[in-house]
Amino acid sequence: MRVFGIDCGTEFTGYGVVEVDRDARMPRLVHCAAGTIRLNKKQTTPQRLAQVYAELTGLMALHAPEVVAIEEVFFSANAKSALKLGQVRGVAMLAAATSGLTVVEYAPLSIKSAVVGYGLAAKEQVQFMVTRLLELSEAPESPDAADALAIAICHIHTAQTLQMQGARR
Repeated sequence: MRVFGIDCGTEFTGYGVVEVDRDARMPRLVHCAAGTIRLNKKQTTPQRLAQVYAELTGLMALHAPEVVAIEEVFFSANAKSALKLGQVRGVAMLAAATSGLTVVEYAPLSIKSAVVGYGLAAKEQVQFMVTRLLELSEAPESPDAADALAIAICHIHTAQTLQMQGARR
């Protein structure tokens, strides 16, 4: 299973691709790619959204994931920020849909619990655990890329758990 994780943001949108190596003696997580789409604040919102769409569709074509995992919207005190984030999320979902990919969403608490074991973990803890779980020599280039990898890992763990539960029935 290859998962494309996306951490949507209005200035930085992180992406991460993780797959499961089932051929290893013990199935293990494998880091395929990660990075950050950096948006220029001087551009108009439509230009920034077009950039997110173009880069994500290109990356999805390049890495050929089976599924796209995105963080659910969390409720913010600032409605304007939440609306802008929603626009980026919508474009990310559109990129996945036009690429023929299924989109799954996870709550921030679920993602942190799956990766760190604690739903209120700090960003640094998420980065540390992503680095350990993927056996990386150094932390991902940005917190946004680390979060995207964490979202992908969360989906893999969730899918494996659901598969095992189905096998027991």
